Amino acid sequence: SDKINIAYIGCGTQGLREMCELIPNPGIQIVSVCDPNKMSTNYIDWSANGIRDGIRKVLNEPLWGDKLTGIPGGRDVGKELVDTFYSKSKDVKNFKGCTSYANFRELLDKEKNIDAVKIMTPDHLHAYISIAAMKRGKHVVIHKPIANRIYEAKLTIDTARKTGVSTHLLAWSKRSGNDL
Repeated sequence: SDKINIAYIGCGTQGLREMCELIPNPGIQIVSVCDPNKMSTNYIDWSANGIRDGIRKVLNEPLWGDKLTGIPGGRDVGKELVDTFYSKSKDVKNFKGCTSYANFRELLDKEKNIDAVKIMTPDHLHAYISIAAMKRGKHVVIHKPIANRIYEAKLTIDTARKTGVSTHLLAWSKRSGNDL
């Protein structure tokens, strides 16, 4: 394939915000999403409508989520975003729909066509999910921090070295105001 197939693990506010930025990239294709939360509107975010407005913009659907009260999130929202975006895209060929999982272990066991995972979960899961993905030969993009414990961070870094997969830590830059 001429695209990098990505599994997106974590469809909360930060995950959906970054998914809206990532999905238009013609070099990647999100093929699977994962979040233990199926769908809810009780997320907390910096603004009451930021996530909804981001999804509306990327889908070019000004009324998306107009019946929702609260801040949406969960794997159903992520799947809907991916399926709707790619169904409208002229650059995507042979898209069969986005798979959806509650458990990242099941995703890693079943999805054989993914090249990389983007991990947008709460911090305490970053190391564990990264290591599990790397042990299966998947490249990893992880949001900061690598881990909550020094031991876990060292284990994550050692696993990246041993497996030889590409890894990238997204860190905030005050200089540019963007993720690096």
